[in-house]
Amino acid sequence: MTRVIHTGDTHIGYRQYHSPVRRQDFLDAFDAVVDDALDDDVDAVVHAGDLFHDRRPDLPDLLGTIATLRRLDDAGIPFLAVVGNHESTRGGQWLDLFERLGLATRLGAEPVVVGDVAIYGLDHVPVSRRDDLEYAFEPHDADHAALVAHGLFEPFAYADWDTETVLAESTVDFDAMLLGDNHTPDRAEVAGTWVTYPGSTERASASEREGRGYNIVTFGDASDGDDPVGIRRRALDTRPFVFVSVDLREGEGEGRVRERVREHDLTDAVVLVEVTGDGDPVTPAAIEEFTTERGALIARVTDRRTVETDAEIDVSFADPEDAVRERIAGMGLSEAAIEVDEAVRAETVADSNVREEVKTRIEERLDDLDAFVGAADDGEANGEPVDGSDGDGADAETPDGDGVDDETPDGDPDAHGPVNEPDPTDGQVSMEDYL
Repeated sequence: MTRVIHTGDTHIGYRQYHSPVRRQDFLDAFDAVVDDALDDDVDAVVHAGDLFHDRRPDLPDLLGTIATLRRLDDAGIPFLAVVGNHESTRGGQWLDLFERLGLATRLGAEPVVVGDVAIYGLDHVPVSRRDDLEYAFEPHDADHAALVAHGLFEPFAYADWDTETVLAESTVDFDAMLLGDNHTPDRAEVAGTWVTYPGSTERASASEREGRGYNIVTFGDASDGDDPVGIRRRALDTRPFVFVSVDLREGEGEGRVRERVREHDLTDAVVLVEVTGDGDPVTPAAIEEFTTERGALIARVTDRRTVETDAEIDVSFADPEDAVRERIAGMGLSEAAIEVDEAVRAETVADSNVREEVKTRIEERLDDLDAFVGAADDGEANGEPVDGSDGDGADAETPDGDGVDDETPDGDPDAHGPVNEPDPTDGQVSMEDYL
């Protein structure tokens, strides 16, 4: 029997809420996964992409990651990984650097055999390049085979990748697909193959309310009565998040919000307070100060209510950018221009990734010239939604599935298979220059 830890979406370096403590939390969560790998003496740690949050991680994050990987290497436990969309570059990948240091193996079309399992890899591939993929993998003589991949696969939420197509067109029969990108842990059986996400190891957005963790995947001998593939989820002890919902009745205000906050243990927690209802106005800053005084690491207050003025202007306390989106929707911009605006302003796209994110979105629109025609160009600059929009100037929800991933650019596999071919002409700073 072969046992591996299946993890991913560690997003090391993510300075969530602009907090250096939260940034350290993401590295600590990865370190905790490795602690468990050492304690359990697993056969390998498999990482399904987005090891880093940013394609140009800071030096402390790189050094911390190297120190953690060295602990695995010292114990003789291989670290096998693919490249995710958050960390990918058009040149060499950080995973390649770790491989050169002897601390990791970058998975691809050739099998890496661990115990009785041949493990392959498929880096993140932009939607625009997937039609040309051949899913050509080298043969193996192991008892089992697993594909590690990064993307949003069916039948899970936000899917844009046909799992049955991958399985049918692959030159290898896989017993399991070990996936990353969707931060919600889940599993399903597709065409006789187990397909699973371990979820992220730290909460990368407020939508990730459930506890974080990873998978332990076992490959057994069916002739001995074992299940060919066993998937078990294990929880991680990560930074506590406290979610406080307050529905204010008429006449209720900050006093009621404070009362609800007092009901929770806030020690060293990230506290997210959501206010709804018909009560009196509240001052978010005052509630946040009250919450941090009671021991919270970080406090954020969101007032979901709107208020009408004599000028009949709705102001959303929940999302000030709603007003920006509404104004953009009335400017008659093309769909492509709206997507560019969305990419530039999105908090979920790391600053150093914005340029590539914009480039990717435009490249994927090149075959659709109508996307570059705004309402102003066709005589409809009257504030009505542009064709294909929902009236707010942007998609109501970016179909990422992981809370932080807008589809970021390639530099993963080439257009003809699962193996990366770096583009040395990209103009990216080399790893050597970076360090």
